[in-house]
Amino acid sequence: MDLAELKRIEGPLVDAWNAQDVEAVVARYTDDLVYIDPNTRGPVEGAAALRRYLTRLFDRWQMRWTVKRIHPLADRDGSAALWRASLTARATGRTAEIDGMDLVLIEGDRVKRNEVYYDRVALASLAAPDEAAP
Repeated sequence: MDLAELKRIEGPLVDAWNAQDVEAVVARYTDDLVYIDPNTRGPVEGAAALRRYLTRLFDRWQMRWTVKRIHPLADRDGSAALWRASLTARATGRTAEIDGMDLVLIEGDRVKRNEVYYDRVALASLAAPDEAAP
């Protein structure tokens, strides 16, 4: 899969995340998806589980993602994408800028596996005492 094809698939996904539209995000993933980020404490598997996770996440955080670079994978359809995000905790109004990376595996024109990597500690001070960072 070349860079142009990756951008065609991943662009609408990033747009849906930035709109914080749960259904639009879920629609960009396969029904048997696996999603992992530092906040999930294990894999989120399937569309229904992702829908529940995103509903809670978007209720707690205002997020804006900018993709800095996409690196196509050599041996399968997908990429390693470097990004920068602005995250604001709704409970406190505090904002942080963070950098991270996603490993994205694609099946057809949808994401089958999405692993998100960033330093969660950078966000811990933004949350209210009873909230976990994303």
